[in-house]
Amino acid sequence: MKAFMVENYGDRAGMRAAEIPDPQVGADDVLVKIHAAGVNPLDLRIRDGDFKAFMPYRLPLVLGNDLAGTVVRVGPSVTRFTVGDEVYARPEKDRIGTFAELIAVHQDDLAPKPATLTMAEAASLPLVALTAWQALVERAHVQPGQKVLIHAGAGGLGSIAVQLAKALGAHVATTVSTTKVDLVKGLGADIVVDYRTQDFEELLEGYDVVLDSLGGENLAKSLRVLKPGGTAISVAGPPDPAFARELRVNPILRLAMTALSFTTRRGAKRHGVTYSFLFMKASGDQLRELTPLIDAGKIRPVVDRVFPFDETLQAMEYVEKGRPKAGKAVVAMM
Repeated sequence: MKAFMVENYGDRAGMRAAEIPDPQVGADDVLVKIHAAGVNPLDLRIRDGDFKAFMPYRLPLVLGNDLAGTVVRVGPSVTRFTVGDEVYARPEKDRIGTFAELIAVHQDDLAPKPATLTMAEAASLPLVALTAWQALVERAHVQPGQKVLIHAGAGGLGSIAVQLAKALGAHVATTVSTTKVDLVKGLGADIVVDYRTQDFEELLEGYDVVLDSLGGENLAKSLRVLKPGGTAISVAGPPDPAFARELRVNPILRLAMTALSFTTRRGAKRHGVTYSFLFMKASGDQLRELTPLIDAGKIRPVVDRVFPFDETLQAMEYVEKGRPKAGKAVVAMM
């Protein structure tokens, strides 16, 4: 089968198309013919080796963390799917590789594709939808009437998180650039802060939850708009001790993560709030919970551009240069 592979961390010129063997299918695996795959900043960070200290992938590696496709074979222990089913998924982190014609995925990580979506639309969702769910539902336990701030509300994660927070009954604020104000209002945002002309820290206060995808000073300021007892969840901030324990990293790496997040955690404690780093996990069950919201129109994908599969490298460059006007870029078998 054809796939796009990275051969050396940080070597962008070394990423190439190649013919590789078809995946092996284990007893609990589902072999999926990929129709479309989402492109995420995570793919760029894995390519560049940002996570190699705690996720040491074996190279060469097929990238890609989102998929939508059709089941073409099932392992002998598979009970949830049959040949011909349309599915979508974020494969488990140790089994990524959706920039390919085929992939073997554990049945627990798959879910039936939302009936109302095209393959390209469905492929744009799993990673960001699961991230939003795990932040707002699983970790923050957002309740109706709570105030939630979603940064970068027009981005891949932000556009879905804004809609999910509204579906949960929250009062939602978000930050975007001037040209995207109308877009996020259409997604349901109650308050829109134009970060080019406004400072969200001066305008917002008393928030229960912040979902941060930018890190740095943006995260530090986010701690100050939370009310006492509030929670800041970041996918871009420093890894914290809880994440180190979850990964079961060695003591040296655990100390390093603890040190990296010390300033942020100290700032959170000073303001009487909590800080939490999130690295999302694959979950077919959570996708199944999201699907009714999608088919009901309460969460709709935001797809900026669809690239042919042969232009996967161009799609990654497009994302790397920040060109998507909103939402996600997708590659599709055309």
